[in-house]
Amino acid sequence: MLVKQFRCLHSSSCICTNGHLNETVIYLVFQQLNWNPRLIAAVSCVCKWFEDVARRVLWKEFCRTRAPKMMLDLQSSGSHSVDGNWKVLGKLLIYCSGCYQGGLVKNMSIPGHFVYRTRFSRTSGKSFLLPQCRTDILYVSDPCEHLDQGDEGDIGFFRGVFKSFAGSKVRKMLIDRNAELHPKEVCPYCRAKMWNMLQANMIPRSARNRLGAYEDRVEYFVCLNGHLLGVCTLLPLTDSEDVSEVE
Repeated sequence: MLVKQFRCLHSSSCICTNGHLNETVIYLVFQQLNWNPRLIAAVSCVCKWFEDVARRVLWKEFCRTRAPKMMLDLQSSGSHSVDGNWKVLGKLLIYCSGCYQGGLVKNMSIPGHFVYRTRFSRTSGKSFLLPQCRTDILYVSDPCEHLDQGDEGDIGFFRGVFKSFAGSKVRKMLIDRNAELHPKEVCPYCRAKMWNMLQANMIPRSARNRLGAYEDRVEYFVCLNGHLLGVCTLLPLTDSEDVSEVE
């Protein structure tokens, strides 16, 4: 509440910005902090000038540091609109959105949460594409496991992002099939409307195999900006499988 009370609501050209630190100093400080996302989010709340620096510089460097090969690939064609959306991409890298009662993917409530590190794979992404769309490039995360969810069993949430989604075969097929956008729910990362890939009959069997999920319990959505959000019911471990915890 203290941050909100003193938040500057003026434009970036306001005279109050004269007292702010130089962008280079901000850059060097956060470089030493290894682009800590919690601190980037905190400094974004100081005023609009800091928010602008975080959006243009800090989140960009965070993404490049956290997933350098992925970021280089997403920008290589020049047609993927990353600039101006680094904050969204940063959130996608480190945040599992969960779900709420009556929401997008499940009739149950699992709170969203930050995850320390998640592996995104371009190879895994091909498993989520129909054969005729396999030339598209999609990065998908390993499922974030939420175990023992009552009657639902073990639930896994996964997320991803397309490269150059505007020119992708997936987007063209969704449009050709007159797939309907969800009437109410939006992407938890960029707030754009979303297509239900299950309703569009565009979820291949290979997705279930990749996730280790029940055949009829995989569902995912793709938003207008090419972000993917999905959920699956994971197959339970058998008694013969060893389970170990790593701290």
